Amino acid sequence: MVTKELLKSEIEKVQDQYLGVLYRIIKALEEPGSGNRQTDTAAWKSFVSETYGSMAESPIERGPQGDFEVREPFR
Repeated sequence: MVTKELLKSEIEKVQDQYLGVLYRIIKALEEPGSGNRQTDTAAWKSFVSETYGSMAESPIERGPQGDFEVREPFR
């Protein structure tokens, strides 16, 4: 079971450069309707701007999918 203490200990290991992103993720998990809609929209746009392209050096690639097995048709 994940506890607040476990989360706090893991947060201590996060590099300082990622704290802003981590904070925004935590804020995004708060109850809907708890914030100002305009502020929430601005925060989301800021989050996307900061994280967009963060995987550019190692893009996600879909590997070979292999061949499908040929089966008899249904009757």
